[in-house]
Amino acid sequence: MPEMNLLKINYPFDPIFKHHLLIALSLAIWIFVFLYFTEPLDINEFSDSEKSIYLPAYGVLGSLLYIISLPVQYLLYNRFQKKWSILSEVVFLILFIIISIIGLRLFYLYVVVPNERNPYTFSYHLKSIIFPALITILPIVVIGRFGFGKYKQKKLEAQKIEIKGEGNYDCLKLLLDELICIQSSDNYIEVFYISGTALKKSLIRNKLSVIADEFPELLRTHRSFIINPFHFQSWKTEKGKISVVLSYDIEVPISKTYQDVVKSELNSTTK
Repeated sequence: MPEMNLLKINYPFDPIFKHHLLIALSLAIWIFVFLYFTEPLDINEFSDSEKSIYLPAYGVLGSLLYIISLPVQYLLYNRFQKKWSILSEVVFLILFIIISIIGLRLFYLYVVVPNERNPYTFSYHLKSIIFPALITILPIVVIGRFGFGKYKQKKLEAQKIEIKGEGNYDCLKLLLDELICIQSSDNYIEVFYISGTALKKSLIRNKLSVIADEFPELLRTHRSFIINPFHFQSWKTEKGKISVVLSYDIEVPISKTYQDVVKSELNSTTK
Protein backbone atom coordinates (compact mmCIF):
# COMPACT_ATOMS: atom_id res chain seq x y z
CA MET A 1 0.00 0.00 0.00
CA PRO A 2 1.38 3.50 -0.89
CA GLU A 3 0.59 4.90 2.58
CA MET A 4 2.60 2.18 4.34
CA ASN A 5 5.52 2.61 1.91
CA LEU A 6 5.52 6.32 2.69
CA LEU A 7 5.70 5.62 6.43
CA LYS A 8 8.72 3.37 5.88
CA ILE A 9 10.79 6.16 4.30
CA ASN A 10 13.91 7.00 6.31
CA TYR A 11 13.52 9.97 8.64
CA PRO A 12 16.37 12.12 10.03
CA PHE A 13 17.23 10.86 13.50
CA ASP A 14 19.97 11.55 16.02
CA PRO A 15 20.38 8.88 18.74
CA ILE A 16 22.85 10.92 20.81
CA PHE A 17 21.29 11.30 24.27
CA LYS A 18 22.86 14.67 25.14
CA HIS A 19 21.25 16.22 22.07
CA HIS A 20 17.85 15.07 23.33
CA LEU A 21 18.67 16.65 26.69
CA LEU A 22 19.18 19.92 24.79
CA ILE A 23 15.74 19.47 23.20
CA ALA A 24 14.29 18.88 26.68
CA LEU A 25 16.01 22.04 27.99
CA SER A 26 14.72 24.08 25.03
CA LEU A 27 11.27 22.71 25.73
CA ALA A 28 11.42 23.83 29.38
CA ILE A 29 12.54 27.35 28.39
CA TRP A 30 9.92 27.63 25.63
CA ILE A 31 7.07 26.53 27.93
CA PHE A 32 8.08 29.02 30.63
CA VAL A 33 8.48 31.95 28.20
CA PHE A 34 5.24 31.12 26.39
CA LEU A 35 3.22 30.88 29.61
CA TYR A 36 4.82 33.99 31.11
CA PHE A 37 4.16 36.33 28.20
CA THR A 38 0.83 35.00 26.87
CA GLU A 39 -0.86 33.73 30.05
CA PRO A 40 -3.04 31.30 28.10
CA LEU A 41 -5.61 28.80 29.33
CA ASP A 42 -6.09 29.13 33.12
CA ILE A 43 -2.71 30.76 33.87
CA ASN A 44 -4.29 34.19 34.37
CA GLU A 45 -6.20 32.73 37.32
CA PHE A 46 -2.95 32.22 39.24
CA SER A 47 -1.68 34.77 41.72
CA ASP A 48 1.80 36.26 41.24
CA SER A 49 3.25 33.91 43.85
CA GLU A 50 1.59 30.91 42.20
CA LYS A 51 2.94 31.97 38.81
CA SER A 52 6.47 32.11 40.19
CA ILE A 53 6.05 28.48 41.28
CA TYR A 54 3.91 26.89 38.60
CA LEU A 55 5.32 28.48 35.42
CA PRO A 56 8.85 27.12 35.99
CA ALA A 57 7.28 23.88 37.24
CA TYR A 58 5.34 23.45 33.98
CA GLY A 59 8.56 24.05 32.06
CA VAL A 60 10.42 21.43 34.10
CA LEU A 61 7.47 19.04 33.75
CA GLY A 62 7.48 19.37 29.95
CA SER A 63 11.20 18.68 29.92
CA LEU A 64 10.85 15.63 32.19
CA LEU A 65 7.97 14.20 30.14
CA TYR A 66 10.17 14.31 27.04
CA ILE A 67 13.08 12.65 28.87
CA ILE A 68 10.75 9.97 30.28
CA SER A 69 9.67 9.20 26.70
CA LEU A 70 13.25 8.61 25.48
CA PRO A 71 13.55 4.94 26.59
CA VAL A 72 10.66 4.18 24.22
CA GLN A 73 12.62 5.90 21.45
CA TYR A 74 15.68 3.72 22.01
CA LEU A 75 13.57 0.57 22.22
CA LEU A 76 12.11 1.42 18.79
CA TYR A 77 15.56 2.29 17.44
CA ASN A 78 16.99 -1.10 18.47
CA ARG A 79 13.82 -2.93 17.46
CA PHE A 80 14.15 -1.58 13.90
CA GLN A 81 17.87 -2.46 13.69
CA LYS A 82 19.08 1.09 14.28
CA LYS A 83 17.01 2.45 11.39
CA TRP A 84 14.52 5.28 11.85
CA SER A 85 11.57 5.91 9.56
CA ILE A 86 8.59 8.25 9.40
CA LEU A 87 6.59 5.47 11.07
CA SER A 88 9.12 5.28 13.95
CA GLU A 89 8.89 9.03 14.47
CA VAL A 90 5.07 9.02 14.38
CA VAL A 91 4.92 6.14 16.91
CA PHE A 92 7.34 7.96 19.23
CA LEU A 93 5.37 11.24 19.03
CA ILE A 94 2.08 9.45 19.75
CA LEU A 95 3.61 7.79 22.80
CA PHE A 96 5.08 11.12 23.90
CA ILE A 97 1.61 12.69 23.64
CA ILE A 98 0.06 9.87 25.71
CA ILE A 99 2.76 10.17 28.38
CA SER A 100 2.32 13.96 28.39
CA ILE A 101 -1.46 13.69 28.83
CA ILE A 102 -0.99 11.39 31.82
CA GLY A 103 1.76 13.56 33.31
CA LEU A 104 -0.13 16.83 32.91
CA ARG A 105 -3.30 15.35 34.39
CA LEU A 106 -1.48 13.98 37.43
CA PHE A 107 0.42 17.25 37.91
CA TYR A 108 -2.86 19.18 37.85
CA LEU A 109 -4.63 16.87 40.31
CA TYR A 110 -1.83 16.32 42.82
CA VAL A 111 0.21 19.52 42.60
CA VAL A 112 -1.90 22.39 41.28
CA VAL A 113 -5.26 21.55 42.96
CA PRO A 114 -4.55 18.80 45.52
CA ASN A 115 -7.33 19.89 47.85
CA GLU A 116 -9.86 21.05 45.24
CA ARG A 117 -13.24 19.34 45.64
CA ASN A 118 -14.34 20.08 42.10
CA PRO A 119 -11.32 19.91 39.81
CA TYR A 120 -11.70 20.04 36.06
CA THR A 121 -13.19 16.87 34.62
CA PHE A 122 -10.75 14.86 32.51
CA SER A 123 -12.64 15.56 29.27
CA TYR A 124 -12.71 19.34 29.91
CA HIS A 125 -9.08 19.38 31.05
CA LEU A 126 -8.04 17.40 27.97
CA LYS A 127 -10.00 19.45 25.45
CA SER A 128 -9.55 22.93 26.89
CA ILE A 129 -6.08 22.84 28.46
CA ILE A 130 -3.96 19.78 27.66
CA PHE A 131 -4.54 19.64 23.89
CA PRO A 132 -3.88 23.41 23.39
CA ALA A 133 -0.75 23.02 25.53
CA LEU A 134 0.46 20.11 23.39
CA ILE A 135 -0.12 22.14 20.23
CA THR A 136 2.40 24.71 21.52
CA ILE A 137 4.87 22.03 22.69
CA LEU A 138 4.93 19.65 19.71
CA PRO A 139 6.44 22.08 17.15
CA ILE A 140 9.50 22.56 19.40
CA VAL A 141 9.89 18.78 19.78
CA VAL A 142 9.40 18.06 16.06
CA ILE A 143 11.69 20.89 14.87
CA GLY A 144 14.38 20.07 17.43
CA ARG A 145 14.40 16.37 16.62
CA PHE A 146 14.38 17.00 12.87
CA GLY A 147 17.17 19.59 13.13
CA PHE A 148 19.50 17.33 15.13
CA GLY A 149 18.64 14.43 12.78
CA LYS A 150 19.60 16.43 9.67
CA TYR A 151 22.81 17.61 11.35
CA LYS A 152 23.67 13.99 12.18
CA GLN A 153 22.95 12.93 8.58
CA LYS A 154 25.23 15.63 7.15
CA LYS A 155 28.07 14.68 9.51
CA LEU A 156 27.76 11.00 8.59
CA GLU A 157 27.57 11.81 4.89
CA ALA A 158 30.77 13.84 5.13
CA GLN A 159 32.54 10.91 6.78
CA LYS A 160 31.55 8.35 4.14
CA ILE A 161 33.97 6.88 1.65
CA GLU A 162 32.93 6.15 -1.93
CA ILE A 163 33.98 2.91 -3.62
CA LYS A 164 33.61 3.68 -7.30
CA GLY A 165 33.14 1.32 -10.18
CA GLU A 166 34.04 1.80 -13.81
CA GLY A 167 30.46 2.66 -14.71
CA ASN A 168 28.96 6.11 -14.09
CA TYR A 169 26.41 4.81 -11.60
CA ASP A 170 28.43 1.91 -10.21
CA CYS A 171 29.47 2.98 -6.72
CA LEU A 172 28.91 2.34 -3.02
CA LYS A 173 28.98 5.00 -0.28
CA LEU A 174 29.48 3.89 3.30
CA LEU A 175 31.32 4.70 6.50
CA LEU A 176 34.83 3.26 6.71
CA ASP A 177 33.94 1.37 9.91
CA GLU A 178 31.05 -0.31 8.06
CA LEU A 179 33.43 -1.82 5.50
CA ILE A 180 34.71 -5.29 6.51
CA CYS A 181 36.70 -6.51 3.51
CA ILE A 182 36.85 -6.57 -0.27
CA GLN A 183 37.45 -9.63 -2.44
CA SER A 184 38.56 -9.69 -6.05
CA SER A 185 36.22 -11.59 -8.37
CA ASP A 186 37.41 -11.63 -11.99
CA ASN A 187 36.80 -8.11 -13.32
CA TYR A 188 34.74 -7.21 -10.29
CA ILE A 189 35.24 -6.65 -6.59
CA GLU A 190 32.88 -8.02 -3.95
CA VAL A 191 32.45 -5.60 -1.05
CA PHE A 192 31.45 -7.03 2.36
CA TYR A 193 29.96 -4.39 4.65
CA ILE A 194 27.52 -3.77 7.50
CA SER A 195 24.17 -2.10 6.92
CA GLY A 196 22.39 -1.49 10.23
CA THR A 197 23.09 -4.83 11.92
CA ALA A 198 23.04 -6.98 8.78
CA LEU A 199 25.94 -8.20 6.66
CA LYS A 200 25.61 -7.08 3.04
CA LYS A 201 27.57 -7.75 -0.17
CA SER A 202 27.83 -5.59 -3.28
CA LEU A 203 29.45 -6.42 -6.60
CA ILE A 204 31.22 -3.51 -8.30
CA ARG A 205 33.15 -3.49 -11.59
CA ASN A 206 36.68 -2.44 -10.63
CA LYS A 207 40.13 -3.81 -9.80
CA LEU A 208 41.26 -4.63 -6.27
CA SER A 209 44.59 -2.89 -6.86
CA VAL A 210 42.82 0.37 -7.70
CA ILE A 211 40.81 0.26 -4.46
CA ALA A 212 43.89 -0.67 -2.42
CA ASP A 213 45.75 2.37 -3.79
CA GLU A 214 42.77 4.65 -3.21
CA PHE A 215 42.28 3.60 0.42
CA PRO A 216 45.68 3.02 2.10
CA GLU A 217 43.95 2.51 5.47
CA LEU A 218 42.84 -0.90 4.18
CA LEU A 219 45.25 -3.82 4.51
CA ARG A 220 46.24 -6.21 1.73
CA THR A 221 46.32 -9.80 3.00
CA HIS A 222 46.23 -11.72 -0.27
CA ARG A 223 46.26 -10.96 -3.97
CA SER A 224 42.48 -11.41 -3.86
CA PHE A 225 41.68 -9.68 -0.54
CA ILE A 226 42.00 -6.42 1.31
CA ILE A 227 40.56 -6.01 4.81
CA ASN A 228 39.61 -3.27 7.22
CA PRO A 229 41.81 -3.79 10.33
CA PHE A 230 39.00 -2.31 12.43
CA HIS A 231 37.06 -5.59 12.04
CA PHE A 232 39.89 -7.95 13.02
CA GLN A 233 38.68 -10.53 15.56
CA SER A 234 41.25 -13.34 15.75
CA TRP A 235 43.93 -15.40 14.01
CA LYS A 236 43.25 -18.86 12.62
CA THR A 237 45.78 -21.51 11.57
CA GLU A 238 44.68 -24.63 9.71
CA LYS A 239 46.97 -27.10 7.90
CA GLY A 240 49.84 -24.64 8.10
CA LYS A 241 47.84 -21.84 6.47
CA ILE A 242 47.12 -18.63 8.35
CA SER A 243 43.95 -16.60 8.02
CA VAL A 244 42.20 -13.83 9.91
CA VAL A 245 38.68 -13.94 11.27
CA LEU A 246 36.80 -10.69 10.85
CA SER A 247 33.38 -9.49 12.04
CA TYR A 248 30.48 -11.79 11.16
CA ASP A 249 32.99 -14.71 11.18
CA ILE A 250 34.34 -13.84 7.75
CA GLU A 251 37.59 -15.72 7.18
CA VAL A 252 40.19 -14.15 4.94
CA PRO A 253 43.40 -15.97 3.90
CA ILE A 254 46.86 -14.44 4.38
CA SER A 255 49.43 -15.29 1.73
CA LYS A 256 53.10 -15.67 2.66
CA THR A 257 53.90 -12.49 0.71
CA TYR A 258 51.86 -10.36 3.10
CA GLN A 259 52.20 -12.33 6.37
CA ASP A 260 54.83 -10.17 8.07
CA VAL A 261 53.16 -6.87 7.16
CA VAL A 262 49.71 -8.12 8.18
CA LYS A 263 50.92 -9.50 11.53
CA SER A 264 52.79 -6.30 12.32
CA GLU A 265 49.84 -4.08 11.37
CA LEU A 266 47.15 -6.08 13.17
CA ASN A 267 49.23 -6.61 16.29
CA SER A 268 49.86 -2.87 16.53
CA THR A 269 46.19 -1.95 16.02
CA THR A 270 44.97 -4.41 18.67
CA LYS A 271 47.37 -3.35 21.43
